[in-house]
Amino acid sequence: MLAMGSEEWELYPSYIGSQVMEYRPISEDSDDDWNGEVAVSLDAVLPDDLLEKVLSFLPVASIIRSGSVCKRWHEIVHAQRQTWSKMVPQKPWYFMFTCSEEAVSGFAYDPSLRKWYGFDFPCIEKSNWSTSSSAGLVCLMDSENRRRIMVCNPITKDWKRLLDAPGGKTADYSALAFSVDRNSHKYTVAIARSNQVPTEYYQWEFTIHLYESVTGNWVTPFTGVLLGWRGGDECVICDGVLYYLVYSTGVLVSNNEHRHCLVMYDLAARPNHTSLMSMAIPVPCALTCGRLMNLSERLVLVGGIGKQDRPGIIKGIGIWELHNKEWREVARMPHKFFQGFGEFDDVFASCGADDLIYIQSYGSPALLTFEINQKLWKWSVKSPVSKRFPLQLFTGFSFEPRLDIAS
Repeated sequence: MLAMGSEEWELYPSYIGSQVMEYRPISEDSDDDWNGEVAVSLDAVLPDDLLEKVLSFLPVASIIRSGSVCKRWHEIVHAQRQTWSKMVPQKPWYFMFTCSEEAVSGFAYDPSLRKWYGFDFPCIEKSNWSTSSSAGLVCLMDSENRRRIMVCNPITKDWKRLLDAPGGKTADYSALAFSVDRNSHKYTVAIARSNQVPTEYYQWEFTIHLYESVTGNWVTPFTGVLLGWRGGDECVICDGVLYYLVYSTGVLVSNNEHRHCLVMYDLAARPNHTSLMSMAIPVPCALTCGRLMNLSERLVLVGGIGKQDRPGIIKGIGIWELHNKEWREVARMPHKFFQGFGEFDDVFASCGADDLIYIQSYGSPALLTFEINQKLWKWSVKSPVSKRFPLQLFTGFSFEPRLDIAS
């Protein structure tokens, strides 16, 4: 354990290469310092199913460490994934790293134990990957080759590469969304691509590609044209619907209208011919940026609130939840926390799961959390990531730590 001022953090233990220790039996001929008493380990009389039940109540980091106690515990921790299917729900972790051309490694924050762990993320080669997570799995799209898609479990290091996605290696804008069924562990990957129509500034071709783990194939259920709006890099799947944040090109929108809008696509019905903009939902106010997330099948928007006279300048951060196509404000970041970011950018990273939202400035390793059910704002324990030069950038994403699911 390393000390960092008043804060502490631990190196993340390897799930695969945990050291195994074995108990040695007490010989009947051993030195009689026990005064005739026999020491019996509680572990020796505890059945496997009860031991599994006890371990399942621990935070996932503690479960992993318990695999180093002895050979028996190691076998139980590394047993079939069904063992952990009923473990206590875990709060989402946040993986933070600094942008660089080197292989991606960083630190994961565990909000349950309020600790950071050194963490090597599997299968990411550089920091410019798009990510989306759901129910313990993380989906990744290579920003240099947007046909290249990976799915992994960051805790067990299990991962696989999917069939190349359609639509070419590049696109003007691409957004990634991912959804896992918690019971069957089947998953859906959605990629929304947007390309400007040649010589037509206000026309943007918009395409949705879907991958189902059941079939192992890609389909393209929708292709259309957006007039006066373009795509972006922000979408999410919530309760069977793909939500996608689009941006005004400034051509067909008046000065009184907001520059962001939300479009929807029903993944079950999969209509071929529909006007997405005819059903679009305006954002709740002028935004400098917007971040979409699925919190227990509730669609939540975290956005930078623009000034009324200068909408591109941020004056605060708000959180809204969508109810029947109408936005309800959940909270606004208190000024003392907003100031804590220092020179706060107009755009920022934000993600979450369950009832926990993470917010991070690209220019600082400070990490702020918001518990939506309790409406509680809190700084994380100080991050071990340090800023080495003024223009250094940081980013991150959240994922749920689970042991029972594979790619």
